[in-house]
Amino acid sequence: MDRKAERVILDGIAASRPDDAITSEESAATAGATGVRWLVDPLDGTVNYLYGIPHYAVSIAAEIAGELEVGVVLDVERRVEYTAVRGDGARRDGVPIHCSTQTAAEQALVATGFNYGVELRRVQSREIASILPAVRDIRRMGSAALDLCAVATGQVDAFFEAGMNEWDWAAGALIAREAGARVSGLNGREPGTHTTLAANPQLFDLLHHVLVASTAHAASPDG
Repeated sequence: MDRKAERVILDGIAASRPDDAITSEESAATAGATGVRWLVDPLDGTVNYLYGIPHYAVSIAAEIAGELEVGVVLDVERRVEYTAVRGDGARRDGVPIHCSTQTAAEQALVATGFNYGVELRRVQSREIASILPAVRDIRRMGSAALDLCAVATGQVDAFFEAGMNEWDWAAGALIAREAGARVSGLNGREPGTHTTLAANPQLFDLLHHVLVASTAHAASPDG
C-alpha cells in the first residue's frame, strides 16, 4: 500500500513539477534543478493500517532552498486535511487552528512514538521514564504526522520522539509551527533522528529541560 500510494503522489508531482527534487520514504531521492524539494510520506502509520487501526496519514511538504514552505497532512480515515503555508498560519479543513496554551507541565497531555531500532528504544524508554512523572499522561498513537497536527490543534499539549526521518516530521512540523508551537530538536538542533519536541513555547521550555536532563543522566558514568 505504501508503494502504491507513493507512486500516485510522485507521478502527480513529476507531471506538474518535473524539475523539482523529491525525497520519499519508499524510493531513492531524486535531484532537482529548481531549488524546490518535496518530502513525501505516502503512509505514515503503516502498522496501524496493517492492523486495521484507523489512524494513519499521507504527509507531503515542500521546501525552497532548505526552508519549509508548504505542508499538508491528510488524516485518511477521518477525511480531515491539515495545511500550512509559511507565514500564513495553519488550518484544519480550511479553518484556522492554534496550539494549546497549557503552561503547567503536570497538566499536559503528551504524545510520543517509538522507533523500531533497539538502541533508539532504549533512549526512548529513558525519556519516557523522565517525562511521565512530570506530566498528566502520555499517548502513543502511531503516526508522527498526526501527532504533530494534534499539537497544532491543541488536542495534545506536546509531542516528542527520537529517530524520525525528515519525511516523518516535515509537513507536521510546519503545521505545528504555523499554529503557534515551537518545534525543534534538543539544544536548538533541527528536528531529526535525535529527539524532536513540539509544544507551545512556555511548555516547550519545561519539557525540554526534562528531556535534556534525561540525556545528560544517561551519558554520565553513573547513568
